[in-house]
Amino acid sequence: MNIIKLVLLVLVCNFNFSFSQETEEENFEEPTTFSNTRVISGHSVVTAEKGMFDVRIEHRFGDIAGTNGGAQSMFGFDNLSDMRIALEYGITDELMVGFGRSKGARNAPNSISPYSSLLDGFVKYSILQQKKGEMPLSMTVVLGSTFTYMKASTDESQVNYFPKTAHRFAYFTQLNLAKHFGDRFSIALMPTYVYRNYVASDDQNGMFALGGAFRLRLTKRFALLTEYYQTFNSNGLRQIGYQNSLGIALEWFTFGHNFTINFTNSTGLGETQFIPYTAENWLDGQFRFGFCVGRKFSF
Repeated sequence: MNIIKLVLLVLVCNFNFSFSQETEEENFEEPTTFSNTRVISGHSVVTAEKGMFDVRIEHRFGDIAGTNGGAQSMFGFDNLSDMRIALEYGITDELMVGFGRSKGARNAPNSISPYSSLLDGFVKYSILQQKKGEMPLSMTVVLGSTFTYMKASTDESQVNYFPKTAHRFAYFTQLNLAKHFGDRFSIALMPTYVYRNYVASDDQNGMFALGGAFRLRLTKRFALLTEYYQTFNSNGLRQIGYQNSLGIALEWFTFGHNFTINFTNSTGLGETQFIPYTAENWLDGQFRFGFCVGRKFSF
């Protein structure tokens, strides 16, 4: 129930903020491509404005239906798959950085992720920005890494045995391409490469995935989001138990807040987690409720 109270508190604060900032709200310009630095699980083409901080709180719960879902687990609310708290900052209008800490989805039901206690960081740079009559699309590049400081296993056959400190690192590189059509509809392609320094014998260190997303503005404050990542594997590897990440979300945005309610089959947060370690199947009821609260501020 503490999570529900947190969500209600954020909503109340957001409601009060909207009324207490009438002047700023009148000058609020609705974004035309994506309104946030993330779509659902992965990055969007957007970068934070210069001097702007963004505090992000993300939660993923357990399966809504299926073996581990249903009324006995309050449709997943009793099972916390993963959570992340992060701080992001816009160095310039084109360059931003971010740092976060996540629980990791190691102990989540149905999860195949071997990791917990994750630190992450990224650098994101906007190369192109769509402008009518000048530039037909927007483009950013993202470089990121995760590090797990979980206790190493004593079993040498396990991925989390960590013979070397370097084996605790994983990396990703992404080129994000997006285009908006008018002021209501946007699409994006996110070719992404993930590299993990230490993997199981039936896995591969490097993996390519092609992400796709769209955003449909419903009203001035609400939008519908969809995100999908298709992974590509070497022949004979990763053939059993792996799924592609699929999520849908309803977004509510104001001058200072961005609140996203999402449903996805991924348990983990961050590209090095949800791309290689999604095993849940939507058709088996293995999808979960999640949310993200982002609060922007500057000094």
